[in-house]
Amino acid sequence: MADVKQRTVLVVLFDGVQSLDATGPMEVFAGASRSPGVSYDLRTASLDGGPVRSTGGLTLMPDSRLADAPAPHTLLVPGGHGTRAPLPELTAWLREHAPSARRLVSVCTGALLLARAGLLDGHRATTHWSYCEQLARDYPDVRVEPEPIFVRDGKLATSAGVTAGIDLALALVEEDHGPDIALNVARHLVMFLRRPGNQAQFSAQLSARTARREPLREVQHWITQHPDADLGVEALAARARLSPRHFARAFRSETGTTPGRYVDRVRLEHARRLLEDTEDGVERVARASGYGTPEAMRRAFVKALATAPAEYRRRFGVLAPSAVPATAGPRAD
Repeated sequence: MADVKQRTVLVVLFDGVQSLDATGPMEVFAGASRSPGVSYDLRTASLDGGPVRSTGGLTLMPDSRLADAPAPHTLLVPGGHGTRAPLPELTAWLREHAPSARRLVSVCTGALLLARAGLLDGHRATTHWSYCEQLARDYPDVRVEPEPIFVRDGKLATSAGVTAGIDLALALVEEDHGPDIALNVARHLVMFLRRPGNQAQFSAQLSARTARREPLREVQHWITQHPDADLGVEALAARARLSPRHFARAFRSETGTTPGRYVDRVRLEHARRLLEDTEDGVERVARASGYGTPEAMRRAFVKALATAPAEYRRRFGVLAPSAVPATAGPRAD
């Protein structure tokens, strides 16, 4: 745990900002500050200190000009339409001042602003799924990771779109003050769970396109409903009434992924839901999810999430503990 008790969090505002990119993480830090011994000094600033208009039509009033803002522990750059053609003065300010922050954070397309300022060169980063390709194309020195909801690389932390900024902020609170404070904040915000950073931005059903042809759509639905069935290419091809070779080619062409990868994602998601929502034993979860053995499921979890099933359940299951007394958590006011 860090030895700094109060941490200044400076949120950069600009016209065309996505309001939830800014306010979501701020609510997390504000919620954590209601716990004893936790203090975040939340500040907002724009170039001229004047109000900015968000993409949703809200007018946000910054606390100050960027030039007058205190040196922050955490500098947070949100995304929004305003990142598409930012003012050169904003890029210049970030290039000069962002490196001095002890923690540099972006939400959604805020990563584009950091990249434009040269702050992501040589680093791993992510952004909203629909802008990952642009980030990689326009800034080839950035190691773009399109799947995770957030990526940590040293003092740099970047998140995927919009609500993923809340997940990242919860992870930062956990880093600063431990898992119990973060879990209390998540519960206060009625978050279903605190998603690990290496969780994919999309579920299998969302990340893959829906097939155009009815037999392939039926197979997609069958996979989702029967993760414990024989889901090899030959068995799935038989259900689609196609040859295995034709099925594999058509499935990839119409969904954008291979049958094997689609099955892997469905099984992983099914296992995670069981670990989150039930008290079923690991062996039973493995069988129900199509892994066959706990060891096979463990390998899949470690590969995809860098954590074992038992640890995943401990952190995100329905019985995940919180050692903080109810009176010590965030108040509702």
